[in-house]
Amino acid sequence: MGLSKFALSIKRININIGYLCSMRFDIISAVPGLLEGLLGYSIPKRGCDKGLAEIHLHNLHDYGIGKYKQIDDTPFGGGAGMVLMPEPLSVVIEKLKSERNYDHIIYLTPDGKPLKQGLANQLSLGENLMLICGHYKGIDHRVRDLYVTLEISLGDFVLSGGEIAAAAVVDAVIRLLPGVLGDEESALSDSFQDDLLAPPLYTRPEVFNGLRVPDVLTTGNHPKIAQWKHEQALERTQRLRPDLLGDEEL
Repeated sequence: MGLSKFALSIKRININIGYLCSMRFDIISAVPGLLEGLLGYSIPKRGCDKGLAEIHLHNLHDYGIGKYKQIDDTPFGGGAGMVLMPEPLSVVIEKLKSERNYDHIIYLTPDGKPLKQGLANQLSLGENLMLICGHYKGIDHRVRDLYVTLEISLGDFVLSGGEIAAAAVVDAVIRLLPGVLGDEESALSDSFQDDLLAPPLYTRPEVFNGLRVPDVLTTGNHPKIAQWKHEQALERTQRLRPDLLGDEEL
C-alpha cells in the first residue's frame, strides 16, 4: 500500500528532524549522455544545487571487456538484437556496493513493477539508490538474479533504453525530498497522492476568453476551498481514472 500524504509527511519529519539528508542516485548506463540533459535542469538540478541530492552517472563502457571495451553480445539460443553482458555490469555494481549500502538496486524494465506515486514516496525515504539502465534487448538475466532488488516499469511499452525511465524515477523521487521544492506542501498535493487526481488549477487573469475562475476560489474561505478541491479531485478521478479509486496495490 502506498503512503498517504499524512503518513509521508510524518515519516519525513522522523527521518529528517535536526538535519537535512542528501539522497544519492548512482545510474549505470551505456549512454549516460542521454541522462545529462534530462537531469541537468529544473527540479533535479535544484535538488543537487541545494545539496539535497547527488546524481552520479557511470558509463558502462568504462568497464567493458578487452581492447574495444565490449559491453554487449548476441543472445544464447539465437534471436535478433544484442544483450548487455554480465561481466561489465557486475564489475561496476560490485565497485559501488563496496563503497556504500543501497536501499535498492533498481533495474528499469517493461516487466517491472509499475511506477506509481506510492512507490516514489517509499523510495524517497531512502538514502542510496542504484539504477541500472538496460539497452538493446536488455541485460543478462543473471545480473537480475544476483543483484537487482526492485524492477520498475513506466508502462506497457518498450523504450530504446532505460535512461528515460531512470530519469523519470529520479525526478519523481527528488521532488519529494524535504527542501527541494519551494513549498513543502506542493508535492503532497500532487496527483495520485491519496490515489486521487489533482483538482483543476487557475491563475490570473480572473476572466480569460469569457471563462471565469470558479467563484469559490476567490472567496478566501479556506475550508470551502479545500472542500471544493476535494470534490473536484474525486469527480475528476471518477470520470478520468476510476481504476485509481480503491486501488491499494503499490
